[in-house]
Amino acid sequence: MKKIILVLALLTFSIHLTSQQNPEKELGIWYMYNGSHTISNKFSIKSMAHFRFFEIGEDMQQFIGRFGANYKIDNTLSATLGYAFLTTDTSFGIDGGTFNEHRIYEDLLANHKISVLNFSHRLRGEHRFFNSQTGHFLRYQLALGYPISKKWSSYIYDEVFLDFDGADAYNQNWLGFGFKYQLSKVVKLQLGYMNININNQNLDRIQLGVAISTNHTKKQQ
Repeated sequence: MKKIILVLALLTFSIHLTSQQNPEKELGIWYMYNGSHTISNKFSIKSMAHFRFFEIGEDMQQFIGRFGANYKIDNTLSATLGYAFLTTDTSFGIDGGTFNEHRIYEDLLANHKISVLNFSHRLRGEHRFFNSQTGHFLRYQLALGYPISKKWSSYIYDEVFLDFDGADAYNQNWLGFGFKYQLSKVVKLQLGYMNININNQNLDRIQLGVAISTNHTKKQQ
């Protein structure tokens, strides 16, 4: 009888451990800050900090911070050059597997409207430095925004990652949608959902974000 109880206990523990090591079974969450700070008619500063969790409230998967300088080419086109720091836990449900990463990135951004729909295109090159290795991503994101009212808007986007160093060019895909609320002229709130397809896994993420936009240019007299 004792042996049966012991076997059942070990089996239960094994099942529990296996479920802990499968992030596809969990609903994760990203807490996000995004900033845009205009300093002249042509230049602005971009900042970002994301806290990304495997599960809601625990087991942080990744922290990423970005800082960049954006140049406005015209009313629809701009470019950004920046730096990002990441610390990533590649494991799930256990300690270990954490490594730091540095990235240099370049963005080319284009925006246009068709009727009331807002289209946004972002082409991003990323150069990765981690564990004495280097890597290179090319990312393309297409986003569509729809204004619901003066305060509310909805959005949907898809972003594909191409890896120039792997055996396969396709690396991962992000598909997301949600809502934004204009709290003030400076602050916008975001609530959304995103599905990440990577390494034959599908990860579900809730996104809670705040975006802060400021303008430090002198007003024309």
